[in-house]
Amino acid sequence: MWLSQHGYFGSLRGSGGNVSARIDDTTMAITPSGVKYQELSLNDICIIGFDNKEIAVKKGRKPSIESGMHSVIYQKRPEINAIVHTHQTYGSVFAILNLPIPALFDEVSWALGKIIQVVPYALSGSRELAANVGAKLSNNANAYIIQNHGILALGKTMNQALLHAELLEKAAQIYYLALSTGKPVTELPIS
Repeated sequence: MWLSQHGYFGSLRGSGGNVSARIDDTTMAITPSGVKYQELSLNDICIIGFDNKEIAVKKGRKPSIESGMHSVIYQKRPEINAIVHTHQTYGSVFAILNLPIPALFDEVSWALGKIIQVVPYALSGSRELAANVGAKLSNNANAYIIQNHGILALGKTMNQALLHAELLEKAAQIYYLALSTGKPVTELPIS
């Protein structure tokens, strides 16, 4: 609900984006497709296996079409326990520019990684998109931009994943404003 209230799903009325949490080594809880976040209840959350088989899904609900993308992250990054996928404004600017965001501040570098990389485009919910995300995970970053789509923020806890989504949006907004001046942008001197 907090993400929706603060515009991270792209619209206060929309249901774009999704959130999941690892339950154990083979299952996750994930938001359903097509339900407005203001109308979600605990009973609407879908429990599915990493193989995308439904374990506990309320009648009339379907797990997010991005379940495969979440599954691949949990399987390749066992330290990750929560994932936030949003269509937040400034992060989405860099998604359509197909432009990574470099390390600009210590706090962002420490929390998200040295660079917020762009995952190549593939159709939403496709196996190709899940594979594209999986191919980027070896850098151990906690945030990614999905080309022409949105962002991913990962965390050991849900609060950490939410913080990472906020930090990505802060970095994206500041980077966008800095680039708009036409002056050189100073990146952190990290190797």
